[in-house]
Amino acid sequence: MTDQPWAGADFIRAPTASGIALCRSCERRGACQLGLGREKLIPDGSVETTLVCSSAHEGGPGVAHGGWTAAMFDEVTGHVPLLSGRLAVTGSMTVSYLKPVPIDRPLTARAWVDRKEERRWFVIGELRLASTGALLGRAEATMVLRDPGHFERHRQWLAEQDGLSAPSTTEGTSR
Repeated sequence: MTDQPWAGADFIRAPTASGIALCRSCERRGACQLGLGREKLIPDGSVETTLVCSSAHEGGPGVAHGGWTAAMFDEVTGHVPLLSGRLAVTGSMTVSYLKPVPIDRPLTARAWVDRKEERRWFVIGELRLASTGALLGRAEATMVLRDPGHFERHRQWLAEQDGLSAPSTTEGTSR
């Protein structure tokens, strides 16, 4: 594993013109589907972003679906290594839902490295109501550093799996 920052065709390293590093799906759509807004890498290595959970992700009346909250934390904690120039994937994540997250209200999220081991960054994230700073949720994620060949190895593995699941021409298909 090299300590050199990683930049490759499979991943966007830097924020786009909108001020956010978009995943591949959101890049195709031109905006973050989770509602993340402008983000910044703070000199201490933390990442801060503004966001809004739209009614498209409403779970209970007037509040975000818990899956939106988990996905948002996955994105924000993953941006800590990404904006630091490192490719990483989520190894594990625990989300604590402290208060219902309101929809269509300004929120802020912040994530930072708690500690680093050889190939793992342990990242903490917090979600707050922008108007008061009330803590709504917290996440602890283990981000596993990967090398530039990570996605190509996955494509090869998936092709092998597809080959294993192909129907056999020697087996009968009628019952």
